[in-house]
Amino acid sequence: MNREFIDAEVWPEGSLEVLSRFEVDQLQSSGSGGLYPLLRRCMLAVLNADSHSDDARALLRMYRDFEVGFIRQDRGLKVSLKNAPANAFVDGKMIRGTRELLSAVLRDIVFTRNEILDSGRFDLLTSDGITNAVFHIVRNARLLTLPASVNMAVCWGGHAISREEYDYSKQVGYELGLRGLDVCTGCGPGAMKGPMKGATIGHAKQRIRGSRYVGITEPGIIAAESPNPIVNALVIMPDMEKRLEAFVRTGHGIIVFPGGVGTTEEILYLLGVLLHPDNENQPFPMIMTGPESAEPYFRQIDEFVRATLGADAQRRYEIIIDNPREVARQMKQGLQEVLQFRKRHGDAYYFNWSLTIDHEFQQPFVATHEAMRDLVINEGLPTHKLAANLRRAFSGIVSGNVREDTAEIIERKGPFEINGSERIMGLMDELLSGFVAQHRMKISRGDYEPCYVIK
Repeated sequence: MNREFIDAEVWPEGSLEVLSRFEVDQLQSSGSGGLYPLLRRCMLAVLNADSHSDDARALLRMYRDFEVGFIRQDRGLKVSLKNAPANAFVDGKMIRGTRELLSAVLRDIVFTRNEILDSGRFDLLTSDGITNAVFHIVRNARLLTLPASVNMAVCWGGHAISREEYDYSKQVGYELGLRGLDVCTGCGPGAMKGPMKGATIGHAKQRIRGSRYVGITEPGIIAAESPNPIVNALVIMPDMEKRLEAFVRTGHGIIVFPGGVGTTEEILYLLGVLLHPDNENQPFPMIMTGPESAEPYFRQIDEFVRATLGADAQRRYEIIIDNPREVARQMKQGLQEVLQFRKRHGDAYYFNWSLTIDHEFQQPFVATHEAMRDLVINEGLPTHKLAANLRRAFSGIVSGNVREDTAEIIERKGPFEINGSERIMGLMDELLSGFVAQHRMKISRGDYEPCYVIK
């Protein structure tokens, strides 16, 4: 496919016009400790919004001549772009929303490196230290607004979904918008874009101004799931685990649309967290929903949860099929329970401090052949540890599907091996085979070649 390119100079939005020389040197350096490769990758993803491909390697090859630079002027700092995707511009001028997202990239990359990872202020080996780091990143991104309301519906779901499922997610978003709820998603296409698009219409009809469409992503997947242009508050977390924690601490309830392995990872994460004894009485509405054609998909997910995590896990969610209005009603009602709970306990509305997240769910998991092979997945584990390791297995498959560095390793060494008890491996194989048959693994055309082998 032919692509158009453009060279441009843009002013960052907000306070990022002023960076220290040290910070600019960090951003320009591609050597050890330099941030340029990360900056270039994330900025290219933002400029490539609304992409219809989830092949990160193809994107990076297509724009291999894309460059980012900085120009110091008396008024502040300008960003120079060479060979950038032309669809980010209108008549030679960058779309304002895209410019805001570019500024968010700059903000989060600089802040996370200097204030979180290198400052020594946060003990990232402890649960409290990790949660504190998540809080500071989302606060710096201005996600924690005052006065705060309990109205943030987090929407999870796949980027490789059918048109019918996308339209359904949009209708649910519309019903949420009519009820004054804001939307937070993983910020990409598909079920991450649909609810936001629908909510914009609902908010417009209700004359609601200042609505928030929050996108939370991380560097490993941003190239494959480019932020959609409706997002007006983007935050880039340093890894998947902190991204997931940001979802459940800043959101007030979860709606799950059809998806694939990434959505299953998110479901297992949330259920594993909610199954912790400390969270037994904490209200956290979770609804799985889709059109009538998605009922077999959710039935398969439900059966997998029952067979692996048990009936207690099933009680933490509700499945509503082909009824967007009821989904929105139930979510609105659930958020009222969350509001009353936080009032009684004096908890913040903007960040869920009281939710206990086990350390098993906070430690970054890097998908390697050794790490995937060494995962312990059997019935002898406590439920929360089984959920944590199942989550890691699905996370590894996501990495193999969408991360270009992981895909290159798999090309050299072959697919990941996933081991475990015969019963659970059979359940996983059946679930994953269903995702492949339903084309839920990747958008990119062609037969899907699994990056894993179930042993």
